[in-house]
Amino acid sequence: MIGNAIYKGKVNKMTTAAVKITRKGQVTIPKEIREKLKTDVVYFEVEDDTVIVKPVGDVAGCLEKYAANIKQGVSLRLVKEKAWEVAVGEKTGKKSS
Repeated sequence: MIGNAIYKGKVNKMTTAAVKITRKGQVTIPKEIREKLKTDVVYFEVEDDTVIVKPVGDVAGCLEKYAANIKQGVSLRLVKEKAWEVAVGEKTGKKSS
């Protein structure tokens, strides 16, 4: 659905969609919205009962600098998850937990 939203006195085109959440907690972002995001990585912000999905700029190559910090015996999966979290945090301006 395309509508208009007024933000700071300016009329903006707004796209909305209702989608089903699967048993695995997955949703499909409609094509029209994916095209507007212009990325395949998104960042979720949750405030009370509102969820905001923001596009994350290119994070390719951001994980490379963490490769040197891999400790012996640490799961590669855990290292990748933490590195990804930090890289996305840097791109969105949010600190990792």
